[in-house]
Amino acid sequence: MPSTHSDAAIELGRRLRAARVDRELTLEDVGALADMHWTNIGKIERGQVHPSVETLVRIATALDIDPGELLRGFTAAMYPRKSHGLTAADFIAERQRRAH
Repeated sequence: MPSTHSDAAIELGRRLRAARVDRELTLEDVGALADMHWTNIGKIERGQVHPSVETLVRIATALDIDPGELLRGFTAAMYPRKSHGLTAADFIAERQRRAH
């Protein structure tokens, strides 16, 4: 069995599957509505791949949900290989600190 892509991919897949099942749609149904092959949707639901923005929007539209809701709460920490925990806010705060 192929491994998962990331914690984010697992959570995204869980959310997509829940939305699909809640609407009583099959993978084939969503594939037809999103104009994608259903096996690709299955890979996304299993967290094996992380979809592009276009793919995410196509699937969300097919499921009649806001794509942003699928990503709510996601952080960079959910992805592998992040070398630091810094954000733009950290850089701005340091710049302001140095200016004073």
